Amino acid sequence: MSNYNILILGASYGSLLASKLLFGGHSVKLVCLPAEADLINSEGFRVRLPIRGRTDQIELDSRRLPGNVSAAGAGEINPSDYDLVGLAMQEPQYGSAGVRELLDAIAKSRVPCMSIMNMPPLPYMKRIPGLNSETLKSAYTSPEVWDNFDPAALTLCSPDPQAIRPPDEKANVLQVTLPTNFKVARFDVQQGNHILRRLEGEIDAIRFDVSGESIELPVKLRFHDSIFVPLAKWAMLMAGNYRCITEDGMQNAQQAVHRDLSASRSIYDFVVDVCIELGASHEQLVPFNKYAAAAASLSRPASAARALNNGAINIERADKLVQLAARQKGMTHPALDDIVALVDRRLEANRKAKVAAA
Repeated sequence: MSNYNILILGASYGSLLASKLLFGGHSVKLVCLPAEADLINSEGFRVRLPIRGRTDQIELDSRRLPGNVSAAGAGEINPSDYDLVGLAMQEPQYGSAGVRELLDAIAKSRVPCMSIMNMPPLPYMKRIPGLNSETLKSAYTSPEVWDNFDPAALTLCSPDPQAIRPPDEKANVLQVTLPTNFKVARFDVQQGNHILRRLEGEIDAIRFDVSGESIELPVKLRFHDSIFVPLAKWAMLMAGNYRCITEDGMQNAQQAVHRDLSASRSIYDFVVDVCIELGASHEQLVPFNKYAAAAASLSRPASAARALNNGAINIERADKLVQLAARQKGMTHPALDDIVALVDRRLEANRKAKVAAA
């Protein structure tokens, strides 16, 4: 059985999935900035994982794993050379020069493409029956970059595991802070599903030697036939991630959720209801209590809040996407409307500050 060539756009979060793919002997190409590519090509990457029941973390060194990894810039890639593409950048990045052109080439290649973003790509939203994707375009930074994708060849993998780049380490080090599973929905093309099922089995079988003991590693890939399972992340984003954003700064995810649990539960349950109205079932979603327990350990602000604090003029607008999808079903929630309005204000302030500084 031959190994796969897998392309992943985004070396930060993408290296977590890549580390698991390398155990299967596959070849992974990471698309990233030149300095990061040079570092990965010379030193590989490291992924640090906490292990339940153990005090010490384990470190996965890509150079010691069976597969091989390399990195390159967006202009050096031919998508037709790959069996599977992973999208692990932030949504606004896909409209940037170089990446935009690569994304369009990926779309036209019809290679199965798996998004690992908090923001489902627009073609994925077209796979949801009864949803008008045209009215969702305003939630996307550059909606036109998705025009040439065949929705059948694009799927969504919920980025539930949490990871950070430690600020005092090199850019090829990733620290996993919440080692949960990737949950991926089926493609509407069988070639892609065959690949995902094989990768799921290989990752499930991974064992890692620590001081002579063979241990199982967290962070699995879970294949689901339902296209709604990855949307379970929406409720978490609205109750936690986007509520890390405050009027003049940010708070961490634990504070966002636990300072007012009843308010968190209210918006969480509303988003769950939206997903059910779209076609999901309760069994495919995550109960609030389970999410709240996990959020108790999230001691950093979400990436959207950090980006706004750092002056970003565009961030992923999953908040706006959920709001627009809910409105199509005649559903609204004042807390969600407040989040969207707050993010709008913060982005506008950042844009004005950038113009003033120019």
